[in-house]
Amino acid sequence: MIPFFEKFINFILPPRCINCGKILNDQDGLCEECFSQISFISRPFCEKCGQPFEAHSSDVKLCGACLKEKKPLFRLFRSVFLYDDFSKKMILSLKFMDKTENAKHLARMMNNAGEDIFSEGVDVIIPIPLHYNRMLKRRYNQSGLLAQHLAKICHVSIDYSSVIRCKNNRPQVEFSGKRRHQNIKGVFQVKRPEKIEEKRILLVDDVYTTGSTMKECAKELLKAGAKSVDFLTIARTSH
Repeated sequence: MIPFFEKFINFILPPRCINCGKILNDQDGLCEECFSQISFISRPFCEKCGQPFEAHSSDVKLCGACLKEKKPLFRLFRSVFLYDDFSKKMILSLKFMDKTENAKHLARMMNNAGEDIFSEGVDVIIPIPLHYNRMLKRRYNQSGLLAQHLAKICHVSIDYSSVIRCKNNRPQVEFSGKRRHQNIKGVFQVKRPEKIEEKRILLVDDVYTTGSTMKECAKELLKAGAKSVDFLTIARTSH
């Protein structure tokens, strides 16, 4: 039974769809119309990186990129849905428009999408950090908010301080291809390796595009002695 106080709050401030703002009858986060238009990622997909396959590819286990990868920087990678023109609004609202209340709904979806990862075991959740200057300007780290709510849901500890962004690099959105890798190189530093050693780390971010940011952070974590690193994001581009 929903407590009286929660019912009262819902009456005064009814829950709304995190995408279109339509008033909802429950706390699900998305109205039926928006839910039907989101490109949720479901099987068949690559068992390692989660890259969606065509429907007829149910017998394929790994994508071409994962088959070629000799020393992968992550154990498993999962995302909730594809990053496209429809889902972009939800990401940008959380990231730049102070819609921080949406993080808890998105974290619930991430928990479901990351079922494989949690089954393998996670010791600590680490959000991709922002540089101090960008944090002051934006006032919050959207990845930190997602990680915070996710940690509460799955009862896993969260670590905000062991990894820092030591260089205030230009936003990745300004670059493409190899320049993204060059822009992000050397921006992360593990300040507390003793808290990382032999831990199974779950890295959390909002969007995965080329993967350069998460891979650069994973590289530093593995150098510091992490047992494994997994990736979990709200959205990913399809390639």
